[in-house]
Amino acid sequence: MKYVLITGGVVSGLGKGVTASSIGVGLQACGLRVTSIKIDPYLNTDAGTMSPFEHGEVFVLDDGGEVDLDLGNYERFLDVTLTKDNNVTTGKIYQSVLDKERKGDYLGKTVQVVPHITDAIKDRIEAVALIPVDGKEGPADVCVIELGGTVGDIESMPFIEALRQLSFSVGKDNFCLIHVSLIPVLGVVGEQKTKPTQHSVRELRALGLTPHLLACRSAQPLLDNTKMKLSQFCHVEAANILNIHDVPNIWHIPLLLRNQNAHHSILKQLNLLSIATPPDLEAWSRRAETFDNLTDSVRIAMVGKYVGLTDSYLSVVKALLHACIACSLKPSIDWIAASDLEDDPAQSAPEAYAAAWKSLRNAECVLVPGGFGDRGVSGMVLAAKYARENNVPYLGICLGMQISVIEYARSGSRTHMGSTMRLGSRRTLFQTPDCVTSKLYCNPYYVDERHRHRYEVNPDVIGVLEEAGLKFVGKDETGKRMEVLELPSHPFYVGVQFHPEFKSRPGKPSALFLGLILAARGKLEAYLTRHQNGS
Repeated sequence: MKYVLITGGVVSGLGKGVTASSIGVGLQACGLRVTSIKIDPYLNTDAGTMSPFEHGEVFVLDDGGEVDLDLGNYERFLDVTLTKDNNVTTGKIYQSVLDKERKGDYLGKTVQVVPHITDAIKDRIEAVALIPVDGKEGPADVCVIELGGTVGDIESMPFIEALRQLSFSVGKDNFCLIHVSLIPVLGVVGEQKTKPTQHSVRELRALGLTPHLLACRSAQPLLDNTKMKLSQFCHVEAANILNIHDVPNIWHIPLLLRNQNAHHSILKQLNLLSIATPPDLEAWSRRAETFDNLTDSVRIAMVGKYVGLTDSYLSVVKALLHACIACSLKPSIDWIAASDLEDDPAQSAPEAYAAAWKSLRNAECVLVPGGFGDRGVSGMVLAAKYARENNVPYLGICLGMQISVIEYARSGSRTHMGSTMRLGSRRTLFQTPDCVTSKLYCNPYYVDERHRHRYEVNPDVIGVLEEAGLKFVGKDETGKRMEVLELPSHPFYVGVQFHPEFKSRPGKPSALFLGLILAARGKLEAYLTRHQNGS
């Protein structure tokens, strides 16, 4: 197994996840099979209990793993299906070591960070790297590892030591370290400053790891003299100093790296030049250019709880982007805090109330995404009501589906609490091949999508709701859980218990997001007719 390790320095939030994903894309384009591991040094065992305000969205995998949003980036960029084991956390490592200690597996020895924790980290990395994630048999050629946080953080020290040991044990031809760092520009002087990166690399080298490549984040392209200083003082060849400057959209990053021959430097370090092919990134080039040249936009009202941090709905935003580009449109998202639509702000915050309703009324379609807790539910119900009564295309996801049921029932919540979360990929059976959802999925029988919910629609009220006109066109394999609802009298009014955004990919948009955007432009009927005729 060949390993590419991505570390970060100076500040957090530099885009290590996108860099790691883009490097994976470049290696895939050279004909190699790639897998990914994200190391999160926090003590949580997984991201399931984390607040979206603090950590962004919780990404859900096929196997039910609740993981860091960077794994969503890996899946979208590399078009792979990862497992919960691909997200390694301090919590998981310590839990496994303590479980072994309680069972007596260490034969009475003193259990310590070195060697027991570091050995557990190495063993976990080497085992997870062998798991196939691309639908083919056997392990991948290269495993890209992203170490979360910033070099020097106390919590990441055991991982740094374990990775130092791993680099030594696998040999220099099987390990490539890329350090992502910031090159700031001071406003007064206007000069690109290399000192923070120098210090970051010095700290990394003091811990026993020497970077083979530097990936430098900056607002503008790096100047030649900046590169020379970095090369001289960071002990990295000038050809191996990559510049990831700001670009119009992140699909340019794999192309930016390709244009700087990043793939060649990595393949050379890993002794893979003899088996790799020249990188084929035609599809990425087309995609990035198409996005840059779009002029027409579609207005989407996103009515949610966590609109203060857009990363809370990262996969939904990406799924909207994929669907819009498939329709040659740019997404123009109006973020509406659900609570601003409610009656209370009309008196306490009239400006926010007026702005929220203006955004909703100006939207061409409405999307209510998932969420937990009862804050903002009344506002979401009002948004669903507005969309239903005014024939505005509506897509409700998870909580958004339950909101549409509550609104239609007119008599409060008709849901009940399950004892545990329902997670991962589950099958939904369509009750009729004539429903819009089955036509969009191009499958009259079923669809497999990922779930993350605790509430469900009470089956006792289904009959009453269906008599009133709401149709539950998708159910689980027991027939008791409602998975998809539609309002046949409406241009597009769909609620789904699952999360279709998690499986959306560039060039392969989620069927339901595509349906929403097509409906917003009045093109859904023509699209469905075309596809039914096999064209």
